[in-house]
Amino acid sequence: MREYKIAAIPGDGIGTEVIAAGLAALKVLAERDGGFKLNVEHFPWSSDYYKKNGYYIPDGGLAKLKTFDAIFFGAVGAPDVPDHVSLWGLRLPICQGFDQYANVRPARVLPGVTSPLAGGERIDWVIIRENSEGEYSGSGGRVHRGLPEELATETSIFTRNGVERIHRFAFELANKRPRKHLTLVTKSNAQRHGMVMWDEIFYEVAKNYPKVETQRVLVDAVTTQMVLKPYMLDTFVATNLHADILSDLAAALSGSLGIAPTANLNPERKFPSMFEPIHGSAFDITGKGIANPIATFWTASMMLEHLGEKEGALRMMKAIEAVTAKKIHTPDLGGEATTEIVTSAVCDAL
Repeated sequence: MREYKIAAIPGDGIGTEVIAAGLAALKVLAERDGGFKLNVEHFPWSSDYYKKNGYYIPDGGLAKLKTFDAIFFGAVGAPDVPDHVSLWGLRLPICQGFDQYANVRPARVLPGVTSPLAGGERIDWVIIRENSEGEYSGSGGRVHRGLPEELATETSIFTRNGVERIHRFAFELANKRPRKHLTLVTKSNAQRHGMVMWDEIFYEVAKNYPKVETQRVLVDAVTTQMVLKPYMLDTFVATNLHADILSDLAAALSGSLGIAPTANLNPERKFPSMFEPIHGSAFDITGKGIANPIATFWTASMMLEHLGEKEGALRMMKAIEAVTAKKIHTPDLGGEATTEIVTSAVCDAL
Protein backbone atom coordinates (compact mmCIF):
# COMPACT_ATOMS: atom_id res chain seq x y z
CA MET A 1 0.00 0.00 0.00
CA ARG A 2 1.23 3.47 -0.87
CA GLU A 3 1.62 5.66 2.21
CA TYR A 4 1.98 9.43 2.40
CA LYS A 5 2.87 11.68 5.32
CA ILE A 6 0.58 14.70 5.44
CA ALA A 7 1.12 17.71 7.69
CA ALA A 8 -2.23 19.30 8.56
CA ILE A 9 -2.09 22.96 9.61
CA PRO A 10 -5.71 24.12 10.09
CA GLY A 11 -4.58 27.58 11.30
CA ASP A 12 -7.21 30.21 12.01
CA GLY A 13 -10.93 30.85 11.68
CA ILE A 14 -12.81 28.56 9.34
CA GLY A 15 -9.51 26.92 8.46
CA THR A 16 -10.04 24.54 11.37
CA GLU A 17 -13.55 23.69 10.12
CA VAL A 18 -12.73 23.07 6.47
CA ILE A 19 -9.50 21.15 7.09
CA ALA A 20 -11.44 18.80 9.38
CA ALA A 21 -13.97 18.36 6.57
CA GLY A 22 -11.25 17.78 4.00
CA LEU A 23 -9.52 15.17 6.11
CA ALA A 24 -12.83 13.38 6.69
CA ALA A 25 -13.40 13.12 2.94
CA LEU A 26 -9.81 12.03 2.30
CA LYS A 27 -10.19 9.29 4.92
CA VAL A 28 -13.32 7.96 3.22
CA LEU A 29 -11.64 8.10 -0.18
CA ALA A 30 -8.51 6.30 1.02
CA GLU A 31 -10.54 3.56 2.73
CA ARG A 32 -12.74 3.15 -0.34
CA ASP A 33 -9.79 3.12 -2.72
CA GLY A 34 -7.69 0.73 -0.66
CA GLY A 35 -4.50 1.50 -2.59
CA PHE A 36 -3.10 4.32 -0.51
CA LYS A 37 -3.02 5.56 3.05
CA LEU A 38 -2.57 9.04 4.48
CA ASN A 39 -0.67 9.36 7.75
CA VAL A 40 -1.75 12.76 9.04
CA GLU A 41 0.00 14.75 11.75
CA HIS A 42 -1.66 17.90 13.08
CA PHE A 43 0.28 21.07 13.79
CA PRO A 44 -1.29 23.64 16.18
CA TRP A 45 0.38 26.66 14.56
CA SER A 46 -2.17 29.47 14.50
CA SER A 47 -2.76 33.01 15.71
CA ASP A 48 -3.85 31.67 19.12
CA TYR A 49 -0.57 29.75 19.23
CA TYR A 50 1.27 32.97 18.31
CA LYS A 51 -0.46 34.99 21.03
CA LYS A 52 0.48 32.36 23.59
CA ASN A 53 4.07 31.75 22.48
CA GLY A 54 5.16 34.84 20.54
CA TYR A 55 5.75 32.94 17.30
CA TYR A 56 3.83 30.90 14.73
CA ILE A 57 6.49 28.37 13.82
CA PRO A 58 8.70 27.06 16.64
CA ASP A 59 12.41 26.36 16.31
CA GLY A 60 12.91 23.32 14.14
CA GLY A 61 9.38 23.57 12.76
CA LEU A 62 10.32 23.94 9.11
CA ALA A 63 12.90 21.16 9.40
CA LYS A 64 10.17 18.85 10.68
CA LEU A 65 7.74 19.92 7.95
CA LYS A 66 10.36 19.10 5.34
CA THR A 67 10.00 15.39 6.18
CA PHE A 68 6.36 15.30 4.98
CA ASP A 69 5.08 14.51 1.50
CA ALA A 70 2.59 17.39 1.46
CA ILE A 71 1.12 20.12 3.64
CA PHE A 72 -2.65 20.57 3.98
CA PHE A 73 -3.16 24.17 5.09
CA GLY A 74 -6.34 25.94 6.21
CA ALA A 75 -5.91 29.68 6.66
CA VAL A 76 -4.01 32.25 8.69
CA GLY A 77 -5.21 35.62 9.95
CA ALA A 78 -7.05 36.90 13.01
CA PRO A 79 -8.78 40.19 13.86
CA ASP A 80 -6.45 40.89 16.79
CA VAL A 81 -3.17 40.16 14.95
CA PRO A 82 -1.93 42.51 12.20
CA ASP A 83 -2.22 40.80 8.81
CA HIS A 84 1.43 41.31 7.91
CA VAL A 85 2.45 39.63 11.16
CA SER A 86 0.30 36.54 10.61
CA LEU A 87 1.13 36.18 6.91
CA TRP A 88 4.88 36.58 7.39
CA GLY A 89 4.72 34.48 10.53
CA LEU A 90 3.21 31.33 9.04
CA ARG A 91 2.28 31.06 5.38
CA LEU A 92 5.10 32.92 3.69
CA PRO A 93 7.93 31.26 5.65
CA ILE A 94 6.61 27.91 4.39
CA CYS A 95 6.13 29.07 0.79
CA GLN A 96 9.50 30.80 0.59
CA GLY A 97 11.37 28.37 2.84
CA PHE A 98 10.30 25.43 0.70
CA ASP A 99 10.73 27.28 -2.61
CA GLN A 100 7.07 26.77 -3.53
CA TYR A 101 7.43 29.15 -6.44
CA ALA A 102 4.49 27.95 -8.55
CA ASN A 103 1.07 28.84 -7.18
CA VAL A 104 -1.66 27.14 -9.22
CA ARG A 105 -5.25 28.35 -8.99
CA PRO A 106 -7.84 26.73 -11.27
CA ALA A 107 -11.22 28.37 -11.77
CA ARG A 108 -14.35 27.01 -13.41
CA VAL A 109 -18.07 26.99 -12.76
CA LEU A 110 -18.96 23.67 -11.14
CA PRO A 111 -22.22 21.84 -12.01
CA GLY A 112 -25.18 23.36 -10.22
CA VAL A 113 -23.31 26.58 -9.44
CA THR A 114 -24.44 29.84 -11.00
CA SER A 115 -21.83 32.39 -12.01
CA PRO A 116 -22.73 36.05 -11.40
CA LEU A 117 -21.29 36.66 -14.85
CA ALA A 118 -23.33 36.36 -18.04
CA GLY A 119 -21.53 33.68 -20.01
CA GLY A 120 -19.71 32.55 -16.90
CA GLU A 121 -20.29 28.92 -17.77
CA ARG A 122 -17.44 29.34 -20.26
CA ILE A 123 -14.93 30.00 -17.49
CA ASP A 124 -12.27 27.29 -17.46
CA TRP A 125 -9.05 28.94 -16.38
CA VAL A 126 -5.82 28.18 -14.58
CA ILE A 127 -3.93 31.09 -13.09
CA ILE A 128 -0.21 30.52 -12.53
CA ARG A 129 1.16 32.86 -9.89
CA GLU A 130 4.87 33.47 -9.33
CA ASN A 131 4.96 32.69 -5.62
CA SER A 132 8.44 33.44 -4.30
CA GLU A 133 9.54 36.93 -5.34
CA GLY A 134 8.05 39.87 -7.26
CA GLU A 135 6.02 42.30 -5.20
CA TYR A 136 5.92 39.99 -2.16
CA SER A 137 9.66 39.46 -1.84
CA GLY A 138 9.75 41.29 1.47
CA SER A 139 12.44 43.66 0.27
CA GLY A 140 12.17 47.17 1.66
CA GLY A 141 11.91 48.97 4.97
CA ARG A 142 10.83 51.99 7.01
CA VAL A 143 12.92 54.73 8.58
CA HIS A 144 12.21 57.85 10.68
CA ARG A 145 8.97 56.35 11.96
CA GLY A 146 6.37 58.86 13.08
CA LEU A 147 8.32 61.85 11.83
CA PRO A 148 7.25 64.09 8.89
CA GLU A 149 10.14 62.69 6.84
CA GLU A 150 9.16 59.05 7.48
CA LEU A 151 10.02 56.89 4.50
CA ALA A 152 8.79 53.44 3.49
CA THR A 153 10.04 51.42 0.52
CA GLU A 154 8.56 48.27 -1.00
CA THR A 155 10.80 46.81 -3.66
CA SER A 156 9.67 44.26 -6.23
CA ILE A 157 12.37 41.70 -6.94
CA PHE A 158 12.57 39.95 -10.29
CA THR A 159 15.41 37.51 -10.94
CA ARG A 160 16.12 35.88 -14.28
CA ASN A 161 16.02 32.45 -12.68
CA GLY A 162 12.75 33.14 -10.87
CA VAL A 163 11.02 34.59 -13.93
CA GLU A 164 12.29 31.94 -16.31
CA ARG A 165 11.21 29.01 -14.19
CA ILE A 166 7.64 30.28 -13.65
CA HIS A 167 7.22 30.96 -17.36
CA ARG A 168 8.55 27.51 -18.18
CA PHE A 169 6.13 25.98 -15.67
CA ALA A 170 3.25 27.95 -17.21
CA PHE A 171 4.12 26.86 -20.74
CA GLU A 172 4.38 23.23 -19.66
CA LEU A 173 0.93 23.39 -18.06
CA ALA A 174 -0.65 25.28 -20.98
CA ASN A 175 0.83 22.73 -23.39
CA LYS A 176 -1.03 19.94 -21.56
CA ARG A 177 -4.40 21.69 -21.69
CA PRO A 178 -6.72 21.25 -24.69
CA ARG A 179 -6.59 24.87 -25.88
CA LYS A 180 -2.80 25.26 -25.56
CA HIS A 181 -3.25 28.97 -24.92
CA LEU A 182 -1.24 31.10 -22.50
CA THR A 183 -1.80 34.73 -21.51
CA LEU A 184 1.16 36.78 -20.33
CA VAL A 185 -0.14 39.24 -17.73
CA THR A 186 2.08 42.29 -17.42
CA LYS A 187 2.30 45.97 -16.59
CA SER A 188 5.49 46.70 -18.48
CA ASN A 189 4.11 49.93 -19.93
CA ALA A 190 4.42 51.56 -16.49
CA GLN A 191 6.87 49.27 -14.68
CA ARG A 192 9.74 49.59 -17.09
CA HIS A 193 12.45 47.49 -15.46
CA GLY A 194 11.39 44.26 -13.77
CA MET A 195 8.26 43.83 -15.84
CA VAL A 196 10.02 44.52 -19.11
CA MET A 197 12.42 41.71 -18.20
CA TRP A 198 9.37 39.60 -17.27
CA ASP A 199 8.03 40.07 -20.82
CA GLU A 200 11.37 39.48 -22.54
CA ILE A 201 12.01 36.20 -20.73
CA PHE A 202 8.46 35.03 -21.51
CA TYR A 203 9.12 35.31 -25.24
CA GLU A 204 12.51 33.65 -24.88
CA VAL A 205 10.84 30.65 -23.22
CA ALA A 206 7.99 30.71 -25.77
CA LYS A 207 10.41 29.70 -28.54
CA ASN A 208 10.58 26.23 -26.97
CA TYR A 209 6.79 25.79 -27.11
CA PRO A 210 5.71 26.47 -30.69
CA LYS A 211 2.34 24.72 -30.22
CA VAL A 212 1.25 27.09 -27.43
CA GLU A 213 -0.60 30.18 -28.62
CA THR A 214 0.21 33.29 -26.58
CA GLN A 215 -1.13 36.75 -25.94
CA ARG A 216 0.33 39.62 -23.93
CA VAL A 217 -2.23 41.65 -21.97
CA LEU A 218 -1.81 44.42 -19.40
CA VAL A 219 -3.14 43.44 -15.99
CA ASP A 220 -5.90 46.07 -16.01
CA ALA A 221 -7.04 44.92 -19.44
CA VAL A 222 -7.09 41.29 -18.30
CA THR A 223 -9.74 42.15 -15.71
CA THR A 224 -12.00 43.41 -18.49
CA GLN A 225 -11.39 40.27 -20.56
CA MET A 226 -12.27 38.12 -17.56
CA VAL A 227 -15.59 39.91 -17.15
CA LEU A 228 -16.56 40.68 -20.75
CA LYS A 229 -14.85 37.95 -22.79
CA PRO A 230 -14.04 35.01 -20.52
CA TYR A 231 -13.79 32.68 -23.51
CA MET A 232 -10.63 34.48 -24.65
CA LEU A 233 -8.66 33.19 -21.68
CA ASP A 234 -7.39 29.79 -20.64
CA THR A 235 -4.07 29.73 -18.78
CA PHE A 236 -2.56 32.90 -17.29
CA VAL A 237 0.89 33.56 -15.90
CA ALA A 238 1.24 36.60 -13.64
CA THR A 239 3.38 38.07 -10.91
CA ASN A 240 2.84 37.47 -7.22
CA LEU A 241 0.64 40.54 -6.68
CA HIS A 242 -1.20 40.53 -10.00
CA ALA A 243 -2.12 36.85 -9.81
CA ASP A 244 -3.16 37.20 -6.17
CA ILE A 245 -5.76 39.78 -7.19
CA LEU A 246 -6.83 38.11 -10.45
CA SER A 247 -7.35 34.72 -8.81
CA ASP A 248 -9.79 36.19 -6.28
CA LEU A 249 -11.70 37.79 -9.13
CA ALA A 250 -11.69 34.45 -10.95
CA ALA A 251 -13.08 32.70 -7.87
CA ALA A 252 -15.86 35.27 -7.48
CA LEU A 253 -16.79 35.00 -11.16
CA SER A 254 -16.91 31.21 -10.75
CA GLY A 255 -19.51 31.54 -8.02
CA SER A 256 -17.73 32.00 -4.70
CA LEU A 257 -14.36 32.14 -2.98
CA GLY A 258 -15.68 29.15 -1.07
CA ILE A 259 -15.08 26.82 -4.01
CA ALA A 260 -11.60 27.93 -5.11
CA PRO A 261 -8.51 25.77 -4.42
CA THR A 262 -4.80 26.53 -4.42
CA ALA A 263 -1.59 24.55 -4.80
CA ASN A 264 1.75 26.03 -3.74
CA LEU A 265 4.17 23.82 -5.64
CA ASN A 266 7.84 23.08 -5.52
CA PRO A 267 7.83 21.44 -8.96
CA GLU A 268 11.26 19.88 -8.53
CA ARG A 269 9.99 18.14 -5.36
CA LYS A 270 13.04 19.05 -3.32
CA PHE A 271 10.60 20.24 -0.66
CA PRO A 272 6.98 19.36 0.16
CA SER A 273 4.29 21.37 -1.58
CA MET A 274 1.41 23.03 0.27
CA PHE A 275 -2.28 22.91 -0.60
CA GLU A 276 -4.87 25.38 0.70
CA PRO A 277 -8.33 26.76 -0.07
CA ILE A 278 -8.27 30.33 -1.30
CA HIS A 279 -10.88 31.86 1.01
CA GLY A 280 -8.85 32.75 4.10
CA SER A 281 -9.87 32.61 7.75
CA ALA A 282 -13.28 34.36 7.33
CA PHE A 283 -13.85 35.23 10.97
CA ASP A 284 -17.25 36.70 10.10
CA ILE A 285 -18.63 33.16 9.72
CA THR A 286 -16.27 31.24 12.01
CA GLY A 287 -18.10 28.90 14.34
CA LYS A 288 -21.42 29.18 12.52
CA GLY A 289 -21.01 25.86 10.74
CA ILE A 290 -21.67 27.34 7.30
CA ALA A 291 -18.15 27.52 5.82
CA ASN A 292 -18.05 26.04 2.33
CA PRO A 293 -15.75 22.98 2.32
CA ILE A 294 -15.84 22.56 -1.47
CA ALA A 295 -12.63 24.59 -1.94
CA THR A 296 -10.89 22.29 0.53
CA PHE A 297 -12.15 19.15 -1.21
CA TRP A 298 -10.92 20.52 -4.55
CA THR A 299 -7.62 21.40 -2.87
CA ALA A 300 -7.43 17.83 -1.57
CA SER A 301 -7.93 16.60 -5.12
CA MET A 302 -5.00 18.74 -6.27
CA MET A 303 -2.89 17.33 -3.44
CA LEU A 304 -3.71 13.77 -4.45
CA GLU A 305 -2.82 14.50 -8.06
CA HIS A 306 0.52 15.94 -6.97
CA LEU A 307 1.19 12.81 -4.90
CA GLY A 308 0.56 10.67 -7.98
CA GLU A 309 -2.88 9.43 -6.95
CA LYS A 310 -4.58 10.51 -10.15
CA GLU A 311 -7.52 8.12 -9.84
CA GLY A 312 -8.20 9.29 -6.31
CA ALA A 313 -7.97 12.91 -7.41
CA LEU A 314 -10.46 12.28 -10.21
CA ARG A 315 -12.88 10.49 -7.89
CA MET A 316 -12.75 13.38 -5.44
CA MET A 317 -13.64 15.82 -8.22
CA LYS A 318 -16.49 13.61 -9.42
CA ALA A 319 -17.87 13.50 -5.88
CA ILE A 320 -17.63 17.29 -5.59
CA GLU A 321 -19.44 17.78 -8.89
CA ALA A 322 -22.13 15.26 -7.97
CA VAL A 323 -22.88 17.21 -4.79
CA THR A 324 -22.82 20.70 -6.34
CA ALA A 325 -25.02 19.45 -9.19
CA LYS A 326 -27.66 18.51 -6.60
CA LYS A 327 -27.45 22.10 -5.31
CA ILE A 328 -26.38 21.03 -1.85
CA HIS A 329 -24.95 24.49 -1.29
CA THR A 330 -23.76 26.54 1.65
CA PRO A 331 -25.02 30.15 1.99
CA ASP A 332 -22.17 31.66 -0.06
CA LEU A 333 -23.66 29.82 -3.06
CA GLY A 334 -27.21 30.78 -2.17
CA GLY A 335 -28.08 27.59 -0.31
CA GLU A 336 -28.89 26.63 3.25
CA ALA A 337 -26.64 23.63 3.75
CA THR A 338 -24.12 23.51 6.58
CA THR A 339 -20.48 22.50 6.36
CA GLU A 340 -21.45 19.18 7.90
CA ILE A 341 -24.24 18.52 5.38
CA VAL A 342 -21.98 19.22 2.38
CA THR A 343 -19.19 17.12 3.87
CA SER A 344 -21.54 14.20 4.50
CA ALA A 345 -22.87 14.47 0.96
CA VAL A 346 -19.38 14.37 -0.54
CA CYS A 347 -18.41 11.43 1.66
CA ASP A 348 -21.58 9.62 0.58
CA ALA A 349 -20.79 10.35 -3.06
CA LEU A 350 -17.33 8.91 -2.60
